[in-house]
Amino acid sequence: MPSSVLRRLLFAALACCVIAVVAAGCGGGDDTTSGGTGGGETSAEGGGGGEEGGGDSTIALLLPENETPRYETNDRPDFEEAVEEKCPDCEVIYFNAGGDATKQQSQGEAALTKGADVLVLDPMDSKSAASIAEKANAQDVPVVSYDRLIENSEVDAYISFDNERVGELQAESLSEKLKEDGSPKGPIIMINGDPADPNAALFKAGAKKGFEAAGVEIAKEYDTPGWTAENAQREAQQAITALGNDGFAGIYAANDDTGGGAIAAMKGAGINPEERPVTGQDATVAGLQRILVGQQYMTVFKSIGPQAQISAEIAIALGNGEEVPKDKITEEVNNGKTDVPSVLLEPVAVVKDNIKDTVIKEGFVSAGELCTGPYAAACKEVGISG
Repeated sequence: MPSSVLRRLLFAALACCVIAVVAAGCGGGDDTTSGGTGGGETSAEGGGGGEEGGGDSTIALLLPENETPRYETNDRPDFEEAVEEKCPDCEVIYFNAGGDATKQQSQGEAALTKGADVLVLDPMDSKSAASIAEKANAQDVPVVSYDRLIENSEVDAYISFDNERVGELQAESLSEKLKEDGSPKGPIIMINGDPADPNAALFKAGAKKGFEAAGVEIAKEYDTPGWTAENAQREAQQAITALGNDGFAGIYAANDDTGGGAIAAMKGAGINPEERPVTGQDATVAGLQRILVGQQYMTVFKSIGPQAQISAEIAIALGNGEEVPKDKITEEVNNGKTDVPSVLLEPVAVVKDNIKDTVIKEGFVSAGELCTGPYAAACKEVGISG
């Protein structure tokens, strides 16, 4: 367990003086800028009205990119709302690296310069993010690893999902569908996630475990830099060219964006995606709409609200010099340097028939967002209206 909490208690008075001096010398604070939605840094202060106390800490939330919709649509607002509810006098300063690990390094330094009492960091690159954690540790600032685990560094807590189980769910769902379609052994094309993301390695490990158990053969496999649909489309095109249009029975795609890229590649090759099941993850609106009309077979729903709420509770506690609440911890995960107290939540497989009882029921996506234009009839088929 990192010693940051103890040191913060022993030197609280000195730290306050140092922060005051640094803040006075750093003025305008335009250290981080970014083109594109969600880049750079903003701050949000609690507006009062919450029922809990919680002190007046400054919490820095650093997210990795804005290519994946969840970060700006779910993670950021859910986290900021949870902090405001539980700690009305706390301030959240927000950064998005826009897919740039070097930028995230600068943003981590800016957060510390601005007097952050705790960092909640979702690393763009889990190895290089260790230097951010080390700089925070040197200033007695606790670090919460959010969604992705920061490797080889002292980290106070880790909140994510059982990411190997995500891959298992994807593989189990695709394997069952292939069996139904009369191709129990596949073969399949495997479009994995970003090799710089440790979660991608866990998704891959879980999926391979599931495919091996089901006897599904992998004909071609790729890792997808940046998780982008464009890279996934290019990879799928290469696989289809090598295998031929009839040389595969389905596609494992690690998330909805890569799934969308793979589906685009099939369409470009004259293949009907309704005849080749494709997996996904994140329950994006686009992914769910493809599922409704039969172009994508499944996605994995990770309920980000609870993840953000638990992360906020732990960040508030650490920002106040308290221990990580033990009742929140489900296990410890080794990051290469230490066993990190962790909260791992359960993912859920989503197909067309349970969209209503999962993402709609929990309010993750609204019927109004989902059932637009050409998707209205498909929504009606599964009992979704709004």
